[in-house]
Order: sequence, then structure tokens, then C-alpha cells
Amino acid sequence: MSGTHKLAPVLAALALTAAALAGCTATAPASVQTSEASAPTADTEPMTESTLTPQSTESETCSGMSEVYGDGGGLYWERQGILRDLGAREFARGEVAVDEDGTPVTYTVEPGDVEAVIAERLCAWPTLGEMNHVRVIQPGQVLWLTPNPDLPWVPYYSPDDAPAGFQQIPYQQAIESAGRAVDAGDVDTVRAIWNDTLKGMFLNQETIDVVQKVVDSGDLDALRQLFS
Repeated sequence: MSGTHKLAPVLAALALTAAALAGCTATAPASVQTSEASAPTADTEPMTESTLTPQSTESETCSGMSEVYGDGGGLYWERQGILRDLGAREFARGEVAVDEDGTPVTYTVEPGDVEAVIAERLCAWPTLGEMNHVRVIQPGQVLWLTPNPDLPWVPYYSPDDAPAGFQQIPYQQAIESAGRAVDAGDVDTVRAIWNDTLKGMFLNQETIDVVQKVVDSGDLDALRQLFS
């Protein structure tokens, strides 16, 4: 066999191999996406920071602390602003009762609660203890949060018109005793504490007359705002 005949099979094999390699590289694999295919279309919203970040539907802080203002020398109180319950937290884990609109109306004190933190949780001005005629809040105590502006309220620390040197401790003890009697539904004891002790500590006759009217009525809700 000549040299040319011997090389023919080898050359044919090389030609077939080259053709196969050319076929493999001529078409891109179907699983590979081109840059044109991955680009957003006109109907696709580009991913931005606003679409990636969840949007909060409610502020987690108070826009302002709701305060209680007095009218008529502090005899009548009214809450200005809206209370909100921002949720239980350390030092304010008590139960909140709300009205039909979802506005907090009472708070039950838990062990370890701190008055200022309760006020922060409820967006309330931190005078809840004074509003409820106590110097220090106690576990189990139910704090009412919004006074009725049509009913009188008696100051806890001393009468508004108290003279210099006024004895605060006997006054506060009498207020607390009247509050306990109100909570027990003992109207007769409330009347006795007012008539025999507290009334003589007030100088303003208008205040005396307004409180006397509530005490004589025996209305427990009104008495609760006065003393409890």
C-alpha cells in the first residue's frame, strides 16, 4: 500500500473530529440565559430600596404624650390627646382594657411595673399615680386613665388652695382611706371621712359644695373619680 493510501483513513478521522467540535460550539446550551433575556421588561418593576424594605403601617412611638388638663382651679380634669397601647414591655407588662374604639381606658399594674414606663407604653403623661390618688402604684391596682370632665376630682397631695405649712400626710391618708372605702362600695365610710376630716381641710367654698354634692349622692363612679 502506498503512503498516500495509508494517510487517507487518518485524514478522514481528523476531518470527522473537527466537524464534531464545530457542532458543539455552534449552539449555546438552552440553560444559559443571555443578558438580553434577563433584562427587565417594560411590565416589570425594577427592584429598588423601597420595594425591598417592608413599609411600617403604624408608628411605634407616640406622636405626643396625652396630657390631663384641669379647669376651674383643678377641680375638673380633661384628657387632651389620644391614648394608644404600643404593647407590653419590660416594666409595663400589665393588662390594658380598651373601649369600643380601641382606646385604653384602664391599666392593671403588674409586679415590677414602673409608672413612667406605663405612661410611655400608653402615650400618657406620667401622672397616673396622682390621677389615681396614690403616691406609689401597687401590683393589682387598676389605674383609670381618662377622667370624666363633667365630674370633680380631688387633688392627691394637697388642696389647690392649701395654705403654707399645710399638713399633707394626714390629708393624703384620709384621701387613701376614702379611696379604699369607695373600692369596697362603703358609701357611709366615704361620707364620714369627708364630713369629719377632709372637708375641714379645704378653704374654697365652691370646691366644698361640689364635692359635698357628689358625696351626698352616693354615686360610686363619681366617688371613684374623687378619691380612688
